Amino acid sequence: MALTKEEQKILEKSGYRFLGKNGHAACKICHWTRESIVNRDVCYKQKFYGIESHRCLQMSPAVPFCQQKCSFCWRDLSLTKTEWEGPWDDPETIVEDGIKEHNKLLCGYYGNDKADRKKLEEMKKPTNAAISLAGEPTLYPDIDGLIGEFNHQGFSTFLVSNGQNYNKLNTLGNEPSQTYLSLDAPNNKIYKELCNPQIDKAWDNLNKSLEILNTFTNNTALRITLVKGKNMINPEDYAKLIEKADPTYIEVKSYMCVGSSRDRLSLDNMPSYDEVNAFASKIGENCGRSITNGSKISRVVLLTKD
Repeated sequence: MALTKEEQKILEKSGYRFLGKNGHAACKICHWTRESIVNRDVCYKQKFYGIESHRCLQMSPAVPFCQQKCSFCWRDLSLTKTEWEGPWDDPETIVEDGIKEHNKLLCGYYGNDKADRKKLEEMKKPTNAAISLAGEPTLYPDIDGLIGEFNHQGFSTFLVSNGQNYNKLNTLGNEPSQTYLSLDAPNNKIYKELCNPQIDKAWDNLNKSLEILNTFTNNTALRITLVKGKNMINPEDYAKLIEKADPTYIEVKSYMCVGSSRDRLSLDNMPSYDEVNAFASKIGENCGRSITNGSKISRVVLLTKD
């Protein structure tokens, strides 16, 4: 088992539901899915890319596995393992169980008078897989098959990677609808301090992945999480790294002081929306991009080519 029964129970208390039988894949209902069902608000991904929040399945095939222990990560890093251990469940099982557990977690809304009746019907069949809940998804041995299975079932797929497993990215036969790389530092020194890589040559691996991203056919994105007092310097260096990948989109967002990250950082490390906006503008000025969208509540802006 990737996680013990006791470890799984800890995560289940915070809303995780495990898929398959080997304890490595899970789904969890996103805050914005709940908000959308009662027509209060939607995720910025709906605003930026048209992804319907009430039909988004948030999941990961590699919950306890990641090569980094980022200080801004909201997850409990004591459960993180650097390399894959043990057997794994097949993509068909993960997708089937993901849809089933997703619906179980949302079934209470059928008794909620504030729930949108049309959305209640639509949410039974999620249409987007956000492969980003926890861990590094490319460490799942059959990530290519998982993306292929989601594609086969009519999902769009948003894959979020830390860029360490560049060989896996380079050999994907099933390309996600949108592939994200996390770019959270302008140089190796800050990267090591902030992202705490657990393997050698991590900065080199990330740079190789940036170059590989440039070869993708579908939409690509870089996600920069800004941590005040840690990585909000040298916008020109971020710009040079961005030019390597030449992504379709760049998301620049604030660190959010939630979950286990509160043990490592504080509210003082959360930049305001205006500070995010200002720093993103500096990055954009150095790589021919400008802010074309934003979400104040999520403290995130979108940069696209001029």
